[in-house]
Amino acid sequence: MALNVLASPILNNSRNLIMDLSVGLHLPAIYQWPETAEEGGLVAYGPRFTTVYRQLARQGVELLRGVKPADLPVEQPTEFELVINLKTAKALGLTIPPQILARAGEVIE
Repeated sequence: MALNVLASPILNNSRNLIMDLSVGLHLPAIYQWPETAEEGGLVAYGPRFTTVYRQLARQGVELLRGVKPADLPVEQPTEFELVINLKTAKALGLTIPPQILARAGEVIE
């Protein structure tokens, strides 16, 4: 059994509680934001906050310049990062296969 923590403002605000509970219950968890794995989550796969907020800022500027919201293109992140926290894996008693570690953009020891 494992936990998939989706991208949600409520879940993101509670990420520290979720991380503590998942480690306490020996429940592996994957998160949406790479920053979460850097803060102590086991694994994260998704875009960085800075990338998403940069897109939002760019669209906000366009709105302030008078572009109609309907004329703004729908944008989605194009870069996704896999971050694995081996310190958390050790606390959970997990061994991450070398093939997975080789694919990670960042491995936290």
